[in-house]
Amino acid sequence: MSDTYDTYDNKKKYTYFITGGGTGGHIYPAVAVCDELKKDPETKEIYYIGNPDNIEFEITKKLGYKFLPVKVSAMPRHFGFKSIIWFIQLQMAIFKALTYIKKYKPNAIFGTGGYVSAPALFAGGLDGVPYMIHDCDAQPGIVSKYIAPSAKCVSLAFETSKQFITSKNIHINGNPIREEFSTLTKEEARKDLVLEKKLTLCVMGGSQGAKSINDAAVQIIEKLSKEYDLQIIFQTGKRNYEEVFSKLKEIYSDFEKDKNIILKPYFDNMTTVLKASDIAISRAGSLSLSELCACGIASILIPYPHAAADHQRKNAQFMVEKRAALYLEDSDTTKDTLLIAVEQLLDNPQKLKTVQQNAFALAKLDATKNIVEQLKGII
Repeated sequence: MSDTYDTYDNKKKYTYFITGGGTGGHIYPAVAVCDELKKDPETKEIYYIGNPDNIEFEITKKLGYKFLPVKVSAMPRHFGFKSIIWFIQLQMAIFKALTYIKKYKPNAIFGTGGYVSAPALFAGGLDGVPYMIHDCDAQPGIVSKYIAPSAKCVSLAFETSKQFITSKNIHINGNPIREEFSTLTKEEARKDLVLEKKLTLCVMGGSQGAKSINDAAVQIIEKLSKEYDLQIIFQTGKRNYEEVFSKLKEIYSDFEKDKNIILKPYFDNMTTVLKASDIAISRAGSLSLSELCACGIASILIPYPHAAADHQRKNAQFMVEKRAALYLEDSDTTKDTLLIAVEQLLDNPQKLKTVQQNAFALAKLDATKNIVEQLKGII
């Protein structure tokens, strides 16, 4: 009997390669798919292919997934000697991925776009392994555009992305997010964070933080806490924590005694943070938007101005068009403009509720389940 068969119930079992990395926007959707596949009785093995020098290594190993390393970097923006080095590196990574395919014999490959996913997807194409891709953004990336025509299935987060993709099998799924976004309650989340039952603001600029957001937010925290009795969860980013701490200490010397304020460089479980929140100040990465919507949060979006293909601005504009968020340009973000944006929601409870409802209406809580069904469908 083939080793893909379960000797107990005689059902076929499948092995999957999951790939994507470099940023949380590529990693966490891939991890959500891993988690869903792990629960499937027809899953035999799951292997995660990524760059061992990136954060996907730490995240997936911590979650217990088998990690297969490939060394790959982003494509240089200008042709030159670095482009030649990059091309050689990519070929070596594809060859490495091919050796993994020969050894572990995956039934399907799932990639979330970006340069990290390229070697496994290209190798799958060379070896005849069916693969599916998911692109998170309103403006799909280069890898997604290039690989889509040969993918058995293409999943997109945004309807507007469809115009940039060539494929006969496209599904608008939304972004895959972890199951806890559907099961964890606001009360449980606040209890975990030792917060009270009152309005809560989350300030975040991604795992690395965002200087413009940090610089403006640190100057309005005291007013928001004292005048509005607003609870504030502030993720500064690992690189910026000491600077933010010092500035906040200078502006609001007693902030450490303020029970309304939680200041940390990074939260391992952002699900708990977001489920506890009512309002968020955030960048506009696609995964962040999906999670904000799933939690019904009214967000003030400040897109990262240097994102590839300006995709964060396009993501944010989509949310604003749906009246599911407020918007600030990074260059326009000051303590005054940020305070005005927050006060628009605090001083108008009906507007706050409407933005929250519009955000939740955009949530696609069944995205992960649908993607896994589509992935199994290509085998």
